[in-house]
Amino acid sequence: MKPKLLTTLATYDRGQFLHDAIAGATVALVALPLSIAIAIASGAPPAAGLVTAVVGGLLISALGGSRVQIGGPTGAFIVVVYAIIARHGLAGLQLATLMAGAILVIGGLLGAGRLIRLIPESVVEGFTIGIAVVIATSQLKDLAGLGGDALPADFLPKMEGLWTARATADWSSLLLGLATIVGIALVRRFAPQFRARAAVVLLASVLALVLPSVATVTSRFGALPHGLPWPSLPPISWPLVLDMLPAAVTIALLAGIESLLSALVADRMIGGAHRTSAELLAQGAANIASPLFGGLPATGAIARTATNVDAGGRTPIAGIVHALLIFLAMVLLAPLAGKLALPALAGLLVVTAWNMSEPPRWRQRLAMPRWELGLLLLTATMTVLVDLTVAIGTGTALGLAARAWQRRRLASA
Repeated sequence: MKPKLLTTLATYDRGQFLHDAIAGATVALVALPLSIAIAIASGAPPAAGLVTAVVGGLLISALGGSRVQIGGPTGAFIVVVYAIIARHGLAGLQLATLMAGAILVIGGLLGAGRLIRLIPESVVEGFTIGIAVVIATSQLKDLAGLGGDALPADFLPKMEGLWTARATADWSSLLLGLATIVGIALVRRFAPQFRARAAVVLLASVLALVLPSVATVTSRFGALPHGLPWPSLPPISWPLVLDMLPAAVTIALLAGIESLLSALVADRMIGGAHRTSAELLAQGAANIASPLFGGLPATGAIARTATNVDAGGRTPIAGIVHALLIFLAMVLLAPLAGKLALPALAGLLVVTAWNMSEPPRWRQRLAMPRWELGLLLLTATMTVLVDLTVAIGTGTALGLAARAWQRRRLASA
């Protein structure tokens, strides 16, 4: 359960710090607008995303079992957080996240990280695709500058609300959002070494200054805070704890799965091996601390972790630098961050959702055995139309039953 930070510091030198500092700064440029966008899409104040990146990101890097894991708010939580806030408000989300943190700590102490191996790969891919669909569709309102009330959390009513509000579309917002998507795609295609997402969002936000009809973070939500708020506990009572327990289990399950999958991906990229129990303990600490400061659930972020590795980060110092730089930006650059255009942030999340779905893998997915492909599609559909927890539970149960049936058939052959 020893944090990787303590292991890497034993042989740390100035040269490695330079690589880690550059990598941490690179990830911070990506994470700052993305954290704001995720918070907005989740129905939370924009500052909540930054708080999560600072508090959660710092603890995940300092206490975690991976050399290169970057923590913070992630797109996978948008669906869950939006639904919790819609039903229970921000106080309910804070309590559920605190409880999830405690569950993750217990899981880390009991070595529960090994259980992730029980979840079939097709289920993991299915809920990731489903989440990507929900994230992309949830951004259509801001992407097109639609007016009207907040959209429902459930998918079909949300689609109905979007259709009803179609006449309120703002063409300047829509063109800016689409230009952001195209700009990110073009830069990634022709200059992949350039960190496209943050630069394109910033450029689009500059263009929005001459388009008064385009909403910005500040115009919609007010000024961002200059730093972290004082920590405080949400209201806690035994009936409320019981009421929020299903949401807490969902957050803990999703945080554990996403963080351990991200750590596995990072291991393959750097040829390392993460410590599962330490990673879960760090996720637990991050999800206990983040809501105390008004943050969202935190977990390992696969895309930001990959960016960190690609930029030269090889120790947890890079993640710590990333968190400290975002905090510095909150203190010194909050007014500028408030100028970010909402259609540009929506476009950024649409691209994030597209990348989450991993389109190049569809040829491999279609070549899967029929039962695995069916399980993938069922999990994706249930994630979109029913509930993430139900989708994972049902998919895992069916997957394990299918594996047992196959083993029995092979044994009797």
